[in-house]
Amino acid sequence: MDSQFWIICVLITSIILIVISIVKCKLHPFLALLLASFYVGGLMGMAPLKMINAIESGVGGTLGFLAAVIGLGTILGKMMEISGAAERIGITLQKCRWLSPEVIMVLVGLICGITLFVEVGVVLLIPLAFSIAKKTNTSLLTLAIPLCTALMAVHCIVPPHPAALYVTNALGADIGTVIVYGLTVGLMASLIGGPLFLKVIKNKIPFKTVPEAFSDMKVRTEEELPSLSSTLFTVLLPIVLMLIKTAAELNMDKTSPLYSILEFIGNPITAMFIAAFVAYYILGIRRNMGMATLLTKTEDCFSSIANILLIIGAGGAFNGILKESGLSDGLAGILSHLDMHPILLAWLVAIILHAAVGSATVAMMGATAIVSPMLALYPNVSPEIITLAIGSGAIGCTIVTDSLFWLVKQYCGATLSEIFKYYTSATFIASLIALAGTFLLSYII
Repeated sequence: MDSQFWIICVLITSIILIVISIVKCKLHPFLALLLASFYVGGLMGMAPLKMINAIESGVGGTLGFLAAVIGLGTILGKMMEISGAAERIGITLQKCRWLSPEVIMVLVGLICGITLFVEVGVVLLIPLAFSIAKKTNTSLLTLAIPLCTALMAVHCIVPPHPAALYVTNALGADIGTVIVYGLTVGLMASLIGGPLFLKVIKNKIPFKTVPEAFSDMKVRTEEELPSLSSTLFTVLLPIVLMLIKTAAELNMDKTSPLYSILEFIGNPITAMFIAAFVAYYILGIRRNMGMATLLTKTEDCFSSIANILLIIGAGGAFNGILKESGLSDGLAGILSHLDMHPILLAWLVAIILHAAVGSATVAMMGATAIVSPMLALYPNVSPEIITLAIGSGAIGCTIVTDSLFWLVKQYCGATLSEIFKYYTSATFIASLIALAGTFLLSYII
């Protein structure tokens, strides 16, 4: 009992240390996670050299796979941005008269969000919400909130997004399966948490026009944009290649040469590598961009991913310390005696960490470290389901600790109270719906 009490105390105080370091002391999450790693290692009695080795292997093991995927994905997202491909999708969906503006924003967020970091997606796609709000004379809140909710959902539960890919890899889940189920759950959660929720309370939503500071932001004309076919081909290519790999694993003889080829091109690194060069050609060179321009844009986008790489690397270090110190195994034994379903536990840990730390990425990595030792105790629950449960939790509780909260507030020109009432509520409802969808899937697969 004493050892169990000590394990719980070390874990809880390490999380508190991370929260205080980030929220109160304004320490970068990279430093906060490393600090917590040394803290856990010291209190669990690890030898100094063993502690350093665990941190090194944690960082290397995590970034060895993810760094290449994140770098290639960033190139793909940058090409979407500079070519206007994301705007093409939005303009095309606007022509579907049977879709409401709110549903259009959800679909734009889900499709474009596959290749864009959530904050980049908000900045890139919010002018589209401004344009539709002006044309339809509707409140900006009713368009921006569905868009941002969908971007958050796809960010948390659909690989190749970094955090979703990290959890998928760490838990040994099949990436193709996670993509298919993640998009399904994400669509359902976004539609209910966004448009449906806002429709229920439509009489309470204040009318918000485009803030004056952003009134000069314009959506490009159709003539300036790439075609829809080339846009969708580029966006969906890596997803299709990864799904082909999953289909091959389920249906093909694993000794055949064709299987080896499909396994190779469907690997996330290979798939994103192919997609990056396709984007260079279709969205760049074919649209009269020279290689010098593409080189400059690539260098610009690489400078923006240092932050996410450092955070993910430090998250891997924290995960490595939890495992090597024996805390993970001890925690698994404690959690196995709780009368709580592992799906609910994974969701709860992720949503609490997101609210506390303010980063969905950090929350998902922390939840993975806490929950993963339990998987062996629940062989009937697949790693794909636990991956979705962790991502579902990270969708919710977008509050003042999260930079996304302030970004949405700024672009909507809303008060603090209004963003809490509408955007925080929307992400929380989406998180609950995603949890329900994950439970439903657990009975199917």
